[in-house]
Amino acid sequence: MEIIKKLSLSVPNLKLKLRQAGITDEPEDYIKKIIFTSSFMSFGLSLVIFLFLQTAWAFVMVPLMLPLLFLYFIKYVDVKIEQVKRSIDQEIIYAGRFLIIELGSGVAIHKAFENLEKNYDIVGRYFGDIVNKTYLGTSLEDAINDTLINTPSPNLRRVLWQILNSIKTGATIERSLNQIVDQIVREQQIAVKEYGKKLNPLAMFYMMVSIILPSIGTTMLVVLATFIGLNISMTIFVILAGLIAFVQFMFLSIIRTARPPITT
Repeated sequence: MEIIKKLSLSVPNLKLKLRQAGITDEPEDYIKKIIFTSSFMSFGLSLVIFLFLQTAWAFVMVPLMLPLLFLYFIKYVDVKIEQVKRSIDQEIIYAGRFLIIELGSGVAIHKAFENLEKNYDIVGRYFGDIVNKTYLGTSLEDAINDTLINTPSPNLRRVLWQILNSIKTGATIERSLNQIVDQIVREQQIAVKEYGKKLNPLAMFYMMVSIILPSIGTTMLVVLATFIGLNISMTIFVILAGLIAFVQFMFLSIIRTARPPITT
């Protein structure tokens, strides 16, 4: 359909983003899937609200929730890319050192890539993809360059770029790789120190907004309602509990996102 094609073209670099996120769908197929999923979820949520509140106005939310859910699933690609990037960055140091040892021991580069694939689940996929492409007739340089484009991690791109440059110039791969790995280690150490500085104010803010204020606010609401004779239904408490849970979830997500993807 023409509208599906226009929607897929309206998202910048969607095809590249899907590849970097590990999603095998073509852009138009992915757009079709998220339209169907968004429509289904919009109707389902409206039905739940209707059954809970017994009002036909719940179905007015369908056209309101549909574009929001659509944008959420479009944004999900970026979230998935960030998750893949963090997973790669947690392995990249060990994988880089493994490759340095393999090549320094005289192992052929193809065999070193295969051994890396067997020992590292995330980073190994990219090196396994390089090996598979060379078996299908692609030159090693072209295979590395293709994989370099499809990886979302700048650190892995630096490693692949250094390997590619060393192959082209005939330089020793182990020495240049060792410099890159040491640089990544230093960058992760700096990121950990910065995260430690951010964590204390985040934790204090979380305690204030997610624990202290809701507790005091709910108590004051009950006391005030008692004095003025206001009838507070269970629905209001359920909504308040839902809002508090949402705020806590958002803070935990922020803290989790702010944590640097250090090697574990």
